[in-house]
Amino acid sequence: MSTARTIRQIFLAIEQSEGAGARVRRSIGTPKLRNFSPFLMLDHFTIGKGAGFPDHPHRGQETITYLLSGGVDHEDFAGNKGTIGPGDLQFMTAGRGIMHAEMPHENKDGSPNVGMQLWVDLPKHLKMCEPRYRDLRSNEIPIAVADDGRVNVKVISGQSHGVDSVRDLAYTPVWILDVTIQPGGKLTQSLPKNWNTFAYTLSGEAVFGSNDSTKIVKEFHNVVFEQSGDFIEVSVPNNAESEARFIIVSGQPLDQKVVQYGPFVLNSQEEVYQAMVDFQSASNGFEKSRNWQSEIGKRMA
Repeated sequence: MSTARTIRQIFLAIEQSEGAGARVRRSIGTPKLRNFSPFLMLDHFTIGKGAGFPDHPHRGQETITYLLSGGVDHEDFAGNKGTIGPGDLQFMTAGRGIMHAEMPHENKDGSPNVGMQLWVDLPKHLKMCEPRYRDLRSNEIPIAVADDGRVNVKVISGQSHGVDSVRDLAYTPVWILDVTIQPGGKLTQSLPKNWNTFAYTLSGEAVFGSNDSTKIVKEFHNVVFEQSGDFIEVSVPNNAESEARFIIVSGQPLDQKVVQYGPFVLNSQEEVYQAMVDFQSASNGFEKSRNWQSEIGKRMA
C-alpha cells in the first residue's frame, strides 16, 4: 500500500544580497537547510539593471537555472555563450572546471529578471568530468493536466500523471516539476523511493500534506518532506482568491562527504585546496581562465 510523505519542515526564504547587486531568497545552503543531498543551494533570484554575476569559477557541481521572467545571458572561457528567456532552463555541469559569467538583460519596461538557480552535487566519480551545457526551451517542456484541468504540471524533468520529461539533463538524477493549481484543485504526485524532496512556493497559497497533517503555505517558502513515502499531496481550497504556483524538486541522495568553499564543491579539504591552487595557477582544468574576460561581464564596468 502506498503512503503519503509527511512534512519535515517549512520555512520562509529570507531575501538577501548576492553577486553584484542581485537579490536572492536562499532556502537551501542556509542554517535552516544545508547539504540536503544531492542539493547544495537554491536561490530565487531577482537581478535588474546594473546587477549580475560577473566572471567566476566552479568545480565539482551542476547548476540548473530556470528563468521565470526576463532574460539572462551566459558566457564561458571555452567560447560557449547563449541566452535563456522566460520558461527556459540551462543545465551547466562544471565538472573539473569552468569560469563563466551570467548577466541579466536590460528590459525595455524596466522589469527585473527573475528565476531559480539550483546547485546539485556531482557523484564523486564525475567531479572531474568535462564541463558541459544543455539548454531546455520552454516550448520543449511537456505539460501534464490533472483533476479536470485544475492542475497543470510542466514536466521539466521526471514524470507526472503519465507524462515523461523530454530527456535527462543532469548527471545526478533530479526531478523538477513546475505546478499550478486552480482553486478547488488537488495534486497527488508520485515520487521516486527514498529520494530527497522539497517544494518551493512562488505564488498564492496551497495546502501541503495529507489527512490530519496539513499546513497552509504562502509564497517564498520551502516545504521539506520526509524521505519515506510514495507521494505528496497539495491542494488549493475552493474559496481561494487565486491559483497557487510552486516547484517540486526531488533528487537521488549521494552517499558522500560534501566539502564546499564558495563555488568549489568536492569531497575533502585537500581537494578544495587543490581546486583553489588550480584556479589561481590556471591549470588542471582552468587553463583557459588565464587572462580571460567575458564580454558580458564588462557590462558591470
